[in-house]
Parts: sequence; C-alpha cells; structure tokens
Amino acid sequence: MMTGVNGTLLVPGDKSISHRSIIFGAMCQGQTTIDNFLDSADCNTTIEAFKAMGVAIHKNAQQVIINSTGKLTAPTKPLNMGNSGTTTRLMMGLLSAQPFDTQLVGDASLSKRPMRRVAQPLQQMGAKINTSVNGTLPVKITGQQLHGMEYTMPVASAQVKSAIMLAALKANDNTEITEPTPSRDHTERMLKMFSPDSIEKHAQVIQIKPNCKMIPQHLTVPGDISSAAFWIVAATILPNSHITLKKVGINPTRMGLVNVMKRMGADISIINQSNTAEPIADIVVKSASLQPVALDAKEVPALIDEAPLLALLAARANGVSKLQHLSELRFKESDRIRVIVQEFQKMGIAIKELSDGFEIDGSKAWRLQSNQLDSHQDHRIAMTLKIASQFFDTEIGIKDADCVNISYPTFFNDLKQLRS
Repeated sequence: MMTGVNGTLLVPGDKSISHRSIIFGAMCQGQTTIDNFLDSADCNTTIEAFKAMGVAIHKNAQQVIINSTGKLTAPTKPLNMGNSGTTTRLMMGLLSAQPFDTQLVGDASLSKRPMRRVAQPLQQMGAKINTSVNGTLPVKITGQQLHGMEYTMPVASAQVKSAIMLAALKANDNTEITEPTPSRDHTERMLKMFSPDSIEKHAQVIQIKPNCKMIPQHLTVPGDISSAAFWIVAATILPNSHITLKKVGINPTRMGLVNVMKRMGADISIINQSNTAEPIADIVVKSASLQPVALDAKEVPALIDEAPLLALLAARANGVSKLQHLSELRFKESDRIRVIVQEFQKMGIAIKELSDGFEIDGSKAWRLQSNQLDSHQDHRIAMTLKIASQFFDTEIGIKDADCVNISYPTFFNDLKQLRS
C-alpha cells in the first residue's frame, strides 16, 4: 500500500510579503521588525540591494530588523537582482523616483525575463528607464521627479501594479490605478499598515497620495500559500494522506488553486481563521479522487504561480483536462509550458502542449520513461517534479534540484518529515 504524506507542518514565510516588508521597512525612518521572514535566495537579494543603498538590516533566525533613516543612498556598483523577478520589478518603481541613478543586473535566467511591461507605465510618469534591446536586464534607471497619472492596467499583474505604486509614493501628484481583474493585493495591504494616509481603494481602483508619513512596524509574515500548495496537492493525490498546515496566509487573491481544486473534488478544510493585515488559517487536507477541469481566464491571475501543480493535479484526475489562458507561464524562470510537457512526458504522463497551456489525460496510467528529470533551474518545476516522483518505487533524480533554495530552502526536509 502506498504511503502518503501525513502530519503537521509550519510552512516558511510568504515570499511576496517578505520582499515587500523589506521595501516598506527601508522607506521608514526608524526600526521595523519582521518575524517569520522567508530566508531564501530571492528574499535575501532584496535585503542585499537595500544594504547596498545604505540601509542597516540585521537578520537572525527568522527575524529581520531594519534600522533606516527613510532615505536611500546611491549604490557604488550595479545592484545584483540574482534570480528575483519580484525584487527587480518592484525596485524599478522605487528607484525611478530616487535622486540618484542605478543599474540593475541579474543571473542568466532573470536576464531573459521581460522588463518592458514595467518600464512602459513608469515612463508615462516621467521615469527614465532603459532596458536592453530585447526589453530585459540590464536596466539603467536615471532617478528623477515623477508625476502622478491615471492608469488602467492592460493585464492583471501584481508586480507591475506594485512598481507603479512605489513610484507614485514619491510623485508630485496623486496616482490612480484601475485593475481589470484583481491581482495579488499584498502591496496595498502593507502600504495601508505602514502609511494609512497614502492609499485608498474602492472596488478595483487604487488611489495613491504621495509623500505621506511612513510608520515603522513590527509584523509577522504568514506562511506562504504558494509553498503550502505543494503539500496541499501532494496530500490530495497521494493515497492515505492527511496533513495540517499551520498559520498559512489565505489572502483571497492567492486562493485560486485551492478554489479550482475544490471544484475538482479535493478534500480541503480551512480552520482557525484570524485576520491582521493578512488573513491567516490552518489548512487540513486529505486524499481525494479528482475530476478533470477547465480554467476560466479570470481564475488565472490568482493561481499563475501554482500552474505547474495544477498540471500535476490534472495528470491524476479521472479524464481529460484542458488548461488554457496560461501564456504568462512562458515568461517565468523557464518556459513552464514547454518544460512541464517535456518533463511530464518522461514520467509517461499523457500531456499535449497548447500555445497557452496543456491538454492532459489523467485517466491514462503513468509509465516511467526516464529516471532523470530536469528542473531547468526553475524552483517551482523542481518541487512539482519531486511531488510527482513519489508515485514511483524507483529512485528518480532531478537535475539542479537545489534551485528550490530560491523560494523554499527546507522543501526536501519537509517532504521527508511528512513521508516518515
């Protein structure tokens, strides 16, 4: 009998919220303390960038203490963004309005990712930003006074929206952002905490008032729902599973995968809810049999990071799932559509590549074609493949599996704990 995943787990702090807590803490005059900070490669990139601009940041265990004057100083060399798209795009907004020039560089993977989508709306505010010819890193930013604007987002993107908001905080007039579809709202929630006077939100319209006071905070980062998602999926598809995930952030803009899973027949309960700046709860998951699913375009912004896991769920469902409207996946740490198809086929999964997603027949038995899989140096692919590999008795290797350190350094230890 196959053993599943069982037990109780505290997942690491939320990556999106950890990034933003450093940014807002650095913008305040005084001391900000952050508990349950995600000690991962991407979040440490954000810390190092602010240290390079004169902010005193001390990290011990899972707590970070920021002592800032509220003003940044010009870095002496280009800021290295590593593999972090979030750091890069949010920094573009913040740095556009600083009284100094900066250059952003990154690793080979990040240097292929599109940055023009952030540069263009900032340029409408008067920002001077130059990308490479391909619209990628390196990015040169000539800091200067920006003006407010009224902007309607062409597509939902929390990173682009956040970049505009950060730029707007230093503009000479109010800025109004309208979202066609809601995207992650961590920046809005955190800004309301650090600077209540600077933001108003009505339905899908966000108004930013510049140059308001920023107040240092002591905040706790909730558990990351994107990290919890690997265990929610593992417990659903591996037989004889029953897990409880403690103190996970259940922000409605991040619950897209859970909502789709419930539609597929997953057994997921949300208990012990509480609410500070972000809603938090415990999540209980038991094994379940799944029905195939199709995606509505409106559901995609709230689950785009979990799309590799959704493909894995479809591969265990009883029938054919057509997962579309996922074109954004081609511009992540890897071309996640191409890579998922390639690696899933090595496990004998019946999957076809579509221009904007996948067609997957979960009713077909898996037959292992290769015991060597490849993460393509993409952390979410590595973790998805590791969960999928639990269905085989044979040992399966994953090339460059240590890329999980980007977002979830304790992933393999946590898997061992839940499988023991």
